[in-house]
Formats: sequence, C-alpha cells, structure tokens
Amino acid sequence: MITDKNMPCILLAEDEMLLAMMLEDHLNASGYRVLKAARLAKCLQLAESAAIDLAILDINLAGEVSFPVALVLRRRGIPFVFSSGYDDGDMPEIWRKQKTLQKPYDTRQLTATLAALRAAA
Repeated sequence: MITDKNMPCILLAEDEMLLAMMLEDHLNASGYRVLKAARLAKCLQLAESAAIDLAILDINLAGEVSFPVALVLRRRGIPFVFSSGYDDGDMPEIWRKQKTLQKPYDTRQLTATLAALRAAA
C-alpha cells in the first residue's frame, strides 16, 4: 500500500497481532498512516522520536503497562487514547480521566474518539 506522508500518523500500540492488523486496515481506510508497536521498548522508541499525530495505547503490552509511553506522549503534546479489555477500576489515579476504549472495539466509537482527539489537538 502506498502511503501519503501528509496523512495524519497514528501510533498503534497493540500486542494482539490479529487485532493490530484489523485496526491497521480500519485506520488506513479512515485516512491514517499507522506505525505499529507490539512491545513496550519499540513503542517507547516511536513515541520519543516518530512524527506522530495521535496514538492508541493498549494498556497491557505483553505483560508490561504502556503508561511510560503515555508520559512521553503527554510531554510531547500528542493526544492519545488507552485501550483495554479489562475493567478500568485498577487504573492509576493519574490516568483515570484519560479516555479509554474498551475492547472489543466498536469502530464507530473508535472513529468518533479519534476525530475528537484530532479536533482537540
């Protein structure tokens, strides 16, 4: 697939391969370039250095939490949303007001959430 460098770029932190591929297809069809990371180290590297406009962070990346990535994104002023298949009752206080998409994804909710993030940026 040929990507347009002018398309908004989204960092997708997701460790479930099939879900990541499905989301990438949906995001590409919605007009985004996608950078994927399945592990915390790669996600941190991209969050620190890549030219990204938005991010979707699975809270649990292969047993490691993505909160360090959220801190980098916050420092850089890059809007993001968490994603999780778990109840958000155990969310650390610092992140309780951050939008969290519940898995399995509702594509309409995903699209609306990303549009709201872009509008607020």
